[in-house]
Amino acid sequence: DFSLAVGEAPVNYTGRSRIATTINGGIPGPVLRWKEGSTVTLRVTNRLSTSTSIHWHGILLPFEMDGVPGMSYRGIAPGETFVYRFPVRQSGTYWYHSHTRFQEQVGVYGPIVIEPAAERFPSDRDYVVMLNDWSDDDPEHIYATLKRQGDYYNFAEPTAPEFFHDVRELGLQKALAKRRMWNRMRMSPADLSDVSGYTYTYLMNGHAPAGNWTGLFRPGEKVRLRFINGSAMSIFDVRIPGLKMTVVAADGQDVEPVSVDEFRISVAETCDVLVEPRDDCAYTIFAASIDRSGYARGTLAPREGMQAELPSMDPRQRLTMVDMMGAMAMARPSAHGAMHGMDMPGAAMQPMIMAHHARTEYGSGVDMRVGMPRTNLDDPGVGLRDNGRKVLTYADLHTIGGPLDPREPSREIELHLTGNMERYSWSFDGVKFADAKPVHFRHGERLRIVLVNDTMMNHPIHLHGMWSELENPDGRFQVRKHTLNVQPAQRISYAVSANAAGRWAYHCHMLYHMEAGMMREVVVS
Repeated sequence: DFSLAVGEAPVNYTGRSRIATTINGGIPGPVLRWKEGSTVTLRVTNRLSTSTSIHWHGILLPFEMDGVPGMSYRGIAPGETFVYRFPVRQSGTYWYHSHTRFQEQVGVYGPIVIEPAAERFPSDRDYVVMLNDWSDDDPEHIYATLKRQGDYYNFAEPTAPEFFHDVRELGLQKALAKRRMWNRMRMSPADLSDVSGYTYTYLMNGHAPAGNWTGLFRPGEKVRLRFINGSAMSIFDVRIPGLKMTVVAADGQDVEPVSVDEFRISVAETCDVLVEPRDDCAYTIFAASIDRSGYARGTLAPREGMQAELPSMDPRQRLTMVDMMGAMAMARPSAHGAMHGMDMPGAAMQPMIMAHHARTEYGSGVDMRVGMPRTNLDDPGVGLRDNGRKVLTYADLHTIGGPLDPREPSREIELHLTGNMERYSWSFDGVKFADAKPVHFRHGERLRIVLVNDTMMNHPIHLHGMWSELENPDGRFQVRKHTLNVQPAQRISYAVSANAAGRWAYHCHMLYHMEAGMMREVVVS
């Protein structure tokens, strides 16, 4: 039995006091610890003056318990208590958050840790590391600002000195052609993140960088770190200088262990790692935002009060032709010297697949369409390519035990991730949620979903109520997840077993992308 109260409380992350929306008075909310095979009851009381909701992210449950207003239920009105009750059919690291407007941005989130019937990767210590983005500004103001000027928070647009650098490197004609190409496409090679450290303070377990959250260990112990990206809009690149990390779970599902120096965690993903610090010293947990405009940090240490040196921030990288043209750019060097395609991971074996665009993509809400998307899973992404460290990719992840359903998919649904950055309009197939019809799954069927990213931004796509079993480019099972990050100009496919009847949300987990239209309803019947 758990009791949660959504209310307001003062916080101060920047030297200025602000009112946050909290669960049980804290940011993040309390860690909910469940046991696989049990039944949980959660009483959520709304102490706000407006409606609220709680969604249990990645949890398999009846759709009436999923917590999405307008689909699962009407929400939780002020002063009301809603009782969630459902069996726990899985184990691992998950999280919960509001699914009401922008409440997730202002503090309504928390971790879930589900103890398995049998632990495959035991550890001596176990810590949740939850990453979030906080702004002193009202999220309604942030959203209105983005609608008015999509690149308002981007302070890394190409400059005159960069143009002259290109002239020296490429020559005048090629430098002009490169700049004309980006302008003609109405896109920016600096468009890594819509909202930046200009307004965000990045948090680790509710602590700003100066707050230095600390997890203790004894040298020689095995420590499990359960990373959760509970941000509204921020992707992080995580490393612990001086320590190798062994990835043992992705989105709550055990994977074959893989040793890495760094991993990218997109919005709503979770990643469990084991570390074994052997020295009597402190280590910095460093989570840099994808656009390098800020970071969250914490410390692993033998004693309170210790801290290690902060690593230097990697330089911010530009998007490349591969991020705009996909496989076409990987097949040959760029005409403008933007990158040499054959240097990309997986370039030599890249299949050329022609994209098929819906008629609805040819409108003012779509500013880009990819003709030949890339399909490789071994690209760590812009800012992490060839950085000298071993960086995790989806190609490294293999869920232990294989797929849950041995059947081959009997049909295929293809959807394109679309948008117009200048208008700050986001959609599937050029159709915003308000104008879209539900996607229908037949109850009990096994189907394949194909996603093609026709934008130059990463989109973490989350299907409620059912697992997404990612396939490799050859169509074989790769990894089971609840949230799949689709890179710019990338095509991915995954199998879904439609074994959960009801109405389910399906959306980009970038909060402002979802609110701007990149969402659908899935009906399983």
